[in-house]
Amino acid sequence: MTTATAQRRRILAISSGGGHWVQLNRLRPAFEGHDVTWVSVNPAYRSDVESGRFLVVPDATRWDRVRLVRMILKVAWILLRVRPHVIVSTGAAPGYIALRFGRMLGAKTVWLDSIANVEQLSMSGEKIGPHADLWLTQWRHLAREGGPTCCGSVL
Repeated sequence: MTTATAQRRRILAISSGGGHWVQLNRLRPAFEGHDVTWVSVNPAYRSDVESGRFLVVPDATRWDRVRLVRMILKVAWILLRVRPHVIVSTGAAPGYIALRFGRMLGAKTVWLDSIANVEQLSMSGEKIGPHADLWLTQWRHLAREGGPTCCGSVL
């Protein structure tokens, strides 16, 4: 096994749609040289993925319990199939679920709170932050003791 092969990781990059997906895609250079599985809520996003696998989960909110359960089950199934070493999310429900379950499976987890949340952290970010191995915000004034951390502009 070569050194390059030994360092190659399985990454699960997961987010909901819209700006969360755009921001996740801006992290693409950080994933080069690794096996990436992209997961989001819109099948049309498949065209954004040049390499790697692309999977779709149902879009759901906390107000739609049936779709939320379907999304949770689909994310759990994906995690069991992919067995990622690292899970990275820029937000909302699919990322929250993936980080919570992924941590139980031994994956390292990264939550990058949405760049759009200038005044306060996202609700998902507030809830998942303490459970993430690395919890980041892009706004210095939102960084605090115990997380999230601001390492400058990431996106």
